[in-house]
Amino acid sequence: MSSTVVAQQAPQGTQEFDEIVVIGVTPVPGFKVDRDKIPGSIQTLKSSDLSRNGAASVLNALDQQVSAINFNDTAADPFQPDVLFRGFEASPVLGTPEGIAVYQNGVRINEAFGDTVNWDLIPDIAIDRIDVLSATSVFGLNALGGAATVTMKNGFTYQGFDGTSSGGSFNQRQAQAEYGVNDGPLGAYVAVNTLKEGGWRHFAQDRVRQYYLDLSFHTDTITSDLSYSRANNRLYGQGPAPVQSLAISSENVFTGPQNNVNNVDMITLNTAYNFTPTLALSNVLYFRNYRQTVANGDNTDYASCPDDVAPGLLCDGDYVLTDTAGQTIPDITNGGTTIIGQNDYEDIHSQSWGGSLQFSSSEKIAGHGNSFAAGATVDTSTTNFYSGTWLGVLDASLSVLPSPYFVATPEGADSTATPVILNANNKYYGAYLTDTFDVVDPLSVTVTGRYNIAKVDLADRNGNLLNGDNRFTHFDPSVGATYKIIPALTVYGSYAINNRAPTASELECANPAAPCLLPTDLASDPPLRQVISKTVEVGARGTFADSSIGRFGWDLSVYRTNSENDIYGISTTIASGFFQNVGSTRREGGDLSLTYQTRIASASLQYSYLKATFRSAFLEPSPANPFQDANGNVQVNVGDELPLLPKTRLKFGADVKVLPGWSVGGTWSYIGPSFYRGDEDNLNPKLPGYTVASLRTAYQITTNVQVFANIQNLFDRHYSTFGILGDPTGVGAPGVPPNGSLGDPDVDPRFQSPAMPRAYFGGVKISF
Repeated sequence: MSSTVVAQQAPQGTQEFDEIVVIGVTPVPGFKVDRDKIPGSIQTLKSSDLSRNGAASVLNALDQQVSAINFNDTAADPFQPDVLFRGFEASPVLGTPEGIAVYQNGVRINEAFGDTVNWDLIPDIAIDRIDVLSATSVFGLNALGGAATVTMKNGFTYQGFDGTSSGGSFNQRQAQAEYGVNDGPLGAYVAVNTLKEGGWRHFAQDRVRQYYLDLSFHTDTITSDLSYSRANNRLYGQGPAPVQSLAISSENVFTGPQNNVNNVDMITLNTAYNFTPTLALSNVLYFRNYRQTVANGDNTDYASCPDDVAPGLLCDGDYVLTDTAGQTIPDITNGGTTIIGQNDYEDIHSQSWGGSLQFSSSEKIAGHGNSFAAGATVDTSTTNFYSGTWLGVLDASLSVLPSPYFVATPEGADSTATPVILNANNKYYGAYLTDTFDVVDPLSVTVTGRYNIAKVDLADRNGNLLNGDNRFTHFDPSVGATYKIIPALTVYGSYAINNRAPTASELECANPAAPCLLPTDLASDPPLRQVISKTVEVGARGTFADSSIGRFGWDLSVYRTNSENDIYGISTTIASGFFQNVGSTRREGGDLSLTYQTRIASASLQYSYLKATFRSAFLEPSPANPFQDANGNVQVNVGDELPLLPKTRLKFGADVKVLPGWSVGGTWSYIGPSFYRGDEDNLNPKLPGYTVASLRTAYQITTNVQVFANIQNLFDRHYSTFGILGDPTGVGAPGVPPNGSLGDPDVDPRFQSPAMPRAYFGGVKISF
């Protein structure tokens, strides 16, 4: 949804058109450019868009209101989807190649270990706006496909009190509250969001707690905001399950437990010094403390030792397993009669700190308009990573029961069961400049350049195989131009180069001979090269307004991004894999957005087309693919499509003010089919596409009290947004032949993450 879309899709009952005319275009907040002078796609959500269904939700808004975005539900949790923009991911799942840079109040919040993006850690209710921009060099590492900048509220952008209490299906209970105030140069803002729900699958309960505080000092010459963001969440997304199990019940799960405990504390200081109306110096300082613990219950290849090796003990092949005390582990399978599993657990603790400094000017040059900014960024972090394997018996619900046995084979042993204790130190440096110059009144040219340095140093605390020092550098330029043909029509074009350095989790999980238990294990590796993307984009946008018929808006863009040395996660099972450079990939397509608004109604139509293909051939291990060769590999050819990237996305939304104070609206989306992960050779049937609709209504009882309700998945469609090929046998999963083996004609290797069934939610909002 472009900024023009936001302008026309105002909250129900809006009486004024609130057109957004300037957009922040650098990592440091404060430097803004007229949107008609930005040579790229711009899509904006305001706080009112996030709360269109009642309680504020950034993920619902991105999914339903922004073109070119689709979700892959890898973790099968509503708060942990992979968010994809033009085929590039901003995912919370460690092991996903990340291609979107995400900033919160000028701080890059891609996590230090893996560049993951934990959407559940951003306080939804405290968000003032989100800008999604296509590829531009100024945002640094990971901005291969683009960047998303999240601007939070303060006491000067929000005043008053707003409290929301809501609930509904799956025993969901949610409360949100915010309060903002200012007096002269001082301001304060505080917000809280809490949610509990039981989930729509077995064991899939979630608990979310988010807090935000901002203290402000604003004068004409100095603005300063000190903010504190905290989240403490327990998420139990159960991941994909065999389609044969889901055919019996969409509530069925595969192996467990599956849970993530995410915690973050972040302090940010944003300051701007306005020397004159056209000259400013801005800076950002921050400290971020992030901790994640993960439990990933799974089946196991560990089995009774052969009688000629060590009868009565447990082995990994012919290797006898030992525990943390160095003692051999007894055969808890009882000679193979008891099904066992393993709980792969991890703990990540990252502390990051850094800052940015930016000088900006809007001084004219020889009578020509000019907007210039130059800045530097420093981001440093230390990460302590620990992972291990806890053995146990699988119960009837396919959960791994606790046992006394933690596997701890020595590093270098012929086994995958070595605990990982790793320290990672990242140092990221960047220097950038951008200049938008008005050549003539309708023509503006933008030139941008950024130099990135990434240092990733690894220290193995359980041996020496993981030790390594890595350094990556690259200069990323971009150039573009806009031309306002008439006041209601602007055309633009741009070319941008961006880079992404391999992360610590990728660098130490790149050995095909030793796949990692993603996201919990690491192994020694061959080196990875950094990814370089090159994007060409052309487009047009504009608005037309007439008091008698309303406001029309449109936005059309066509793009092609070629990525060199693309890093790809190769899945050897549903829980293990490795990373490798797969040569070149291409993502090309187009986005169209049409919008309309009157004083009593609004509507939007968005269409996106994406063709994402491999441009280099390679041999890929895919042991669950029915078309594998004798060595378990499949041949990926030039032109084969990247999995889980639908070609077609169509979204429609509308709201109508039926009576004064009463509005009704809804959305309808179509997402096309895509190939399963593990089917990179494109020889198996696709993950089916789907349509999904929602309805919403709100009634303003008094000036201060509103009630609202919404229905999600109105027609109760059964569909999935994620699919992977894997082995469903050996654990007694419902629907899977009990004595079947992978490759048997009656064993289906497809796994899916089922979407939410029809659900009802409602609540009350009090404002003053």
